Amino acid sequence: MTQMRNVVLGLGLLLLLGACGTTVQRLETSEVKDLSGRWNDSDSQMVSEAMIEDCLNRPWLTEFVQRTGKKPDVIVGTIRNRSSEHIATETFTKDLERAVINSGRANFVASAEERLGVRGERLDQDLNAAPLSRKAPGMEAGADYMLIGSLNSIVDQEKGDKVIYYQVDLELVDMANNRKVWIGNKKIKKFVSRSSFGF
Repeated sequence: MTQMRNVVLGLGLLLLLGACGTTVQRLETSEVKDLSGRWNDSDSQMVSEAMIEDCLNRPWLTEFVQRTGKKPDVIVGTIRNRSSEHIATETFTKDLERAVINSGRANFVASAEERLGVRGERLDQDLNAAPLSRKAPGMEAGADYMLIGSLNSIVDQEKGDKVIYYQVDLELVDMANNRKVWIGNKKIKKFVSRSSFGF
């Protein structure tokens, strides 16, 4: 009888441990899966693509191309996170860069940190590369415009319900004269409801 009880308890324990196990499901990177209601990869991609599309369809671009006969060189400056949560602004910056480059309507200049690495490689080439394959210093493309901005949020919460409002503000600044040639913003509002029986 005791042995039977131990077997039943053992099986019950195994079932309980099995129910608490971790499961992993692979998702398509384009699939939207919003678990917490916080800013996520889908928000970053959607906002960056929409804002760059708006930016590149404004008069400044046509005026620049008509004046210079070339596509503008753009760089992303500081994107400040002023929201109530931790947001990896580097990921958002990369989404902005990708949207600009993939548009084919503007060129993108490497960031200050990236340029340091390239300059180090150029110095190494000057000493070690064959003369025909060396890249000379002083030939870098300077940015015509800098994209700067901020990400803000407002949270309204009552018991288990919460509304999170995000606003991304971006500005494109002419590097020659500090004039703002484009200002855009994108807003996202999310309603998050948690059951009172949840964790």
